[in-house]
Amino acid sequence: MSRRFSSPERQGEKQAAHVMKQVQGTIVKSVGTVRNYEQALRNVATHLAYSQQNLKDLTPDSAKIYLEHRAEQVGQKALDMERQAIQLMMQHVTHKLEPTERLDVIKSEIAQILSSRAYTSEQVQAIAAAQAPQNALATEIAYSAGLRAHELLTLQRADLRPADDRPALESKFSHRNGVLYTVTGKGGLTREVLIPSHLAERLEDRRLSVPQQVTDRGIHYQKHYEIGGGRAFSQSFSRASNNVLGYSHGAHGLRHSYAQERMDELRSNGITREIALETVSQEMGHFRADITEVYLR
Repeated sequence: MSRRFSSPERQGEKQAAHVMKQVQGTIVKSVGTVRNYEQALRNVATHLAYSQQNLKDLTPDSAKIYLEHRAEQVGQKALDMERQAIQLMMQHVTHKLEPTERLDVIKSEIAQILSSRAYTSEQVQAIAAAQAPQNALATEIAYSAGLRAHELLTLQRADLRPADDRPALESKFSHRNGVLYTVTGKGGLTREVLIPSHLAERLEDRRLSVPQQVTDRGIHYQKHYEIGGGRAFSQSFSRASNNVLGYSHGAHGLRHSYAQERMDELRSNGITREIALETVSQEMGHFRADITEVYLR
């Protein structure tokens, strides 16, 4: 008789129940709160099980990575509940946090992703033309490589800072030419990005002789190029878009443009939709094909 393996959903249910049994009635006395935390942990454990990960193996660092990816899928209320449930587990069950320690609050991006819309190439060029040079180049790079605003602050040549080891399909960056750089995105993950050669040349012209320490939204970065990034870049982009087009979808719209154009490019070169979705997810740094689907709306 062949062995039957439980589904990720069943694994998630069992792991969450096991954790809550250890705090129910002592640490958490409200039946309603127990129910809410258990459901939140079930969601977390199920997602982890799909990647062959276990709920109790979460560390503060890996929890942050999980929550930052989850921020692209759920609203703030659900995200906060999952954070609080993980925090409770780490404080009182796995003891990976001290009782007074807290996990960082992560802001949901789902509203931004759902409301953003793609820009055409012509619109991007018009917006860039209305920006100062350092922000104009940042706009073109973000559009061409699918970068988040804060990732522009972390650009570095791939030969000077290698990417973290992550699974990569052969189709990654296929049918495109350029220069490999790395950026550090959510949860501290460093990944490769491909920047067209003509933009890479302009970028290298703006290399700082001494890296500059900058702070954006309370996070410290070491900046190697004199280009826009972070909140200031996002504000510049929105102002220029409003001035030129009469509206703004925000700088996040550039990631929508990348996802949609890259999907069309891969599909037109004979790559299946399933592989194309996974390829784009790797290139954009969220590593989940279902999140790529959201960017295609």
